[in-house]
Amino acid sequence: MSYQDYVGKTETATDTVWPPLIRGLAATLDIPETELAPGGRLPPLGHWMLFQEWTPAHGLGEDGHPKRGGFMPPVHDLPRRMWAGGRVRFLAPLYAGQPVTRVGTILKIDEKSGASGRLVFVTVGQCISGPDGVAIEEEQDIVYRSAEGAAVRPADPAPPPPPGAASRVVDPNTVLLFRYSALIGNAHRIHYDQDFTMRHEGYPGIVVHGPLQATWLADMVRRHTPGARLENFAYRGRRPAFHQNKLTLLAWQQDGGLHLESRDHAGAVCMSADATLA
Repeated sequence: MSYQDYVGKTETATDTVWPPLIRGLAATLDIPETELAPGGRLPPLGHWMLFQEWTPAHGLGEDGHPKRGGFMPPVHDLPRRMWAGGRVRFLAPLYAGQPVTRVGTILKIDEKSGASGRLVFVTVGQCISGPDGVAIEEEQDIVYRSAEGAAVRPADPAPPPPPGAASRVVDPNTVLLFRYSALIGNAHRIHYDQDFTMRHEGYPGIVVHGPLQATWLADMVRRHTPGARLENFAYRGRRPAFHQNKLTLLAWQQDGGLHLESRDHAGAVCMSADATLA
């Protein structure tokens, strides 16, 4: 079965917007729940805590992820698997206690070659509906790559942000990363097992979740433009971030919306995002 045979494949899942997850995210990010989720509203990107897939222990690989196959194509020869970026459209709010349904569709699969060798990109569409219809439309870009070559390469610091840019420093310490892994049901060992991460993946520290960085950046929208509604959010992972280095979150007006970045201790961009407000 070729990878292209997976294009168009769908799966459906149901869940509930569980209040303890919202409460746990607020506690993990150290933000008052009334600010992060006023009236019990699921915060932007909080839907990543829903529809968790708890694979039985015998179905996990050495890295803690489910073994290859199932809904996603079985890219067995490329061991490194990352969430490279995505695009999210927020159509309607979801609230604590509401039932939700997600329909996932594999939209496209591309094979490419890069500096680290062969790459396979899988784009997955997600449509999440609540009691009042479609609430969130999303595309996620997943990349598979080989373990050959350096896991992370040096990068030059980015230019200074423009005057007036909002900034905030966050500390992705191991306790925070462990709690976030629990909230999203992610057992990948690169997010909590330092020995495995350094020995098997070649990283210099525990890897900060891409979704966590995106969630921090989405929260910068709330802080920068209080009262505004986030309509579209497009994000892209630029380079890994690690637990021992604090991250600087930045936001500034650009092209009629907000441009956002997370930068590491050396000033290199780890994730960039662009947001438009309703």
